[in-house]
Amino acid sequence: MIIVPLKEGENIEKALKKFKRKYEKTGVVKELRRRQAFEKPSVTNRKKRLHAIYVQQMHRSEEQ
Repeated sequence: MIIVPLKEGENIEKALKKFKRKYEKTGVVKELRRRQAFEKPSVTNRKKRLHAIYVQQMHRSEEQ
């Protein structure tokens, strides 16, 4: 359960913003979306490999 302590006189919008930030950090929504459809391990590994290649190319372009 996510608990957002409120200070006296704190704006409700500010409290909602804190709650949303904490909720995003838990990763509940990401996990739910990931579990909606099964993805074969080979596809997962391919995505990881392609992402690693992309990151490596970005680092190389920054060095130049």
